[in-house]
This record gives sequence, C-alpha cells and structure tokens, in this order.
Amino acid sequence: MRKHNGMRPQDVAVLLKITQRSDTPWRYADLARELVISQSEVAEALNRSMLARLVDPAKRRVLRSSLMEFLTGGLKYVFPAQPGPVMRGTPTAHAAAPLNDLLVSDPADWYVWPAEDGPVRGQALEPLYPTAPAAAALDAGFYELLALTDAIRSGGIREYKLALEQLSHRILEPAYAR
Repeated sequence: MRKHNGMRPQDVAVLLKITQRSDTPWRYADLARELVISQSEVAEALNRSMLARLVDPAKRRVLRSSLMEFLTGGLKYVFPAQPGPVMRGTPTAHAAAPLNDLLVSDPADWYVWPAEDGPVRGQALEPLYPTAPAAAALDAGFYELLALTDAIRSGGIREYKLALEQLSHRILEPAYAR
C-alpha cells in the first residue's frame, strides 16, 4: 500500500469534476482535457484521493459524503486562500454565480482570479490550482463549483454556510449534476 503524503489542490478539482458528471462514465484523458491538467495528474489525484478515502478503491466513484465532510471541515485549513491586492480578474467566491445571486456585496469586497483582461476589479485570490480559470472557462457548472470552493476557502461565516449549502446540493444530489 502506498503512503499518503497529503492532498494537492487539483485533487479537489478532479473530485468535483467527477461528481459533476453524476454517474456518466469518464476517461482520464477527458478529465485531463476538461481540467486543463495532465492525465498523470488526474491519475495521481485519484491515487491520493483513494488513500484519503474520498474515492472507492477502483477509483471510479467519488464517495460523496466523505468529500462533503472534507470540504466542510478541511478545505479552508488545507488550502486556505489569502486575499491579495486589488486588480482586474475573473470573479470568484461570492462575486461569482451562484453566490452573487444570493448575497448583496459591495464590489470593493469582491474576489477575483487575477487576469489582465478580467471583467471586474477585486481582491486577488489565487485559484485552487493554476489552470483552474482555464478549466472554468470551458464549463460554467464547473466554474460555479470552483467559485463555491473559493467561498469556503476565503469567506466569512455567511459565505461559508451558503457555499456549503450550494455544494451539498450539487454533490449529494446526483440529479442536480449536469
């Protein structure tokens, strides 16, 4: 049995992407393309996730309740987000859907993934993994999942609770997935 050396941020993204697919079959190559990471990163993410008991031993099914437990109690500690300077970028956390429809917030308090051609200004927030913005641009539903995880990583209690509620619907209710 391999030794578990901890999770990496892209591991969370791989798990979220698989849950988004509901029960539809997937291939490593498809996940890699959609997440804008390599196939070996997908394979290693699934190996680490299996050791962490977040996927079944066959590495084909996410253990959804375990993933929610990790997101609820561990994500903000394992992958904390530190807001940076104000700059242009792509909205995330409570500045992006679905939370921006549920919360009224001052644009001065928005978080963005830094991007020179970004549509809004806000405090810089490093994405969960480097190519997350490119993957989010390919899939609006995945973008929402990443924004919700950013709200958990960076938000106050109000944003944290709403993000968990939204993620719970998307992860624990497979019919909600695409």
